[in-house]
Order: sequence, then structure tokens, then C-alpha cells
Amino acid sequence: MISSQNLILKPLNHQQLIKYIANDGSLERELKLNPTIKEITPSIKEALAETILPNIDDAGKNHLFSSLWAIILKAESRMVGDICFVGEPAEDGEIELGYATYEDYRGKGYMTEAIACIIEWAKRQDNVKSIFAQTAKDNPASWHILAKNNFVQVADEEDLLSWRLKFD
Repeated sequence: MISSQNLILKPLNHQQLIKYIANDGSLERELKLNPTIKEITPSIKEALAETILPNIDDAGKNHLFSSLWAIILKAESRMVGDICFVGEPAEDGEIELGYATYEDYRGKGYMTEAIACIIEWAKRQDNVKSIFAQTAKDNPASWHILAKNNFVQVADEEDLLSWRLKFD
């Protein structure tokens, strides 16, 4: 678990991920949080089923690099988004980051703060040297979050922008 001024980032275990997918309030009840309106997109469901859950169950992997981390707003005691790494660090020490802010909580700076927290956590991991992320070109809010956290745009392909943050 990671904590900042306004947020708690909590990695979810296998059973909590199942409750997250169910999206029926059971996860919030378990975590003693207020209910949150969140959309679980088909792409998130697919990632959970095909990558996240199998990696969580693999005892040889560090689940913190595979799980979804719930972003909890302390003041309201509710989830406002989620963040994850796309697997363990590559041989060169790079990890990939994905994130989503729930609609009612966009534009309030929460994801900028959450990414700052996860960057600080990642810097403390021995085998992490950089973080990679991609954003849709038509989602300026998303790429502004990365820019505010000192990511540098490294590629511009069709409808995607690629970003990287290297550690010293």
C-alpha cells in the first residue's frame, strides 16, 4: 500500500480482483469503502482475464507488478481510479504503466498524484530503471498527467503517443 496527501494506492489480490470485475459493490464492502460508479471496459476485463489474474496466481512473479492497484480518495473513502504495471520489469529495467480515472473524478488532479506515488514506489525497486506509457492522441488529459510527472514523449504513431520516464 502507498499513501500520499489525498490518496491510498492499494494493490488488489486475486479475490479482490474477482470482486472488482463483478462490479457489484462487494470489493468496496470488503475494503470498507463507499460505493463508486465505475465502468469496467471490455479491454480491462480482457486484461484481467488474460494477463493480470494468471500473473497474480504465478508464485514466481512479483504480484505488485501484475495487479491492479485501487486508487482510493481518503477524504471520501472511495475508489476514484486504478493503476497498474503491465508485468514485471523487462531485462533493461523498464516497466509499462496503465491507468484510468473514473469519470466523476476526472480533472481533479488525482491521477497526477497517483502516478507521482507509483513513480516513487518504482524508483525504490532495485530492478526498475524506467517507466513506459502510451496515451491516445485524442486524450490530452492523459498525456498532460504524464508530462506533469516528467515523462518525455518518445514516439508519435498513428493514434498513440509513447512516453518514457528514466530514473537517474
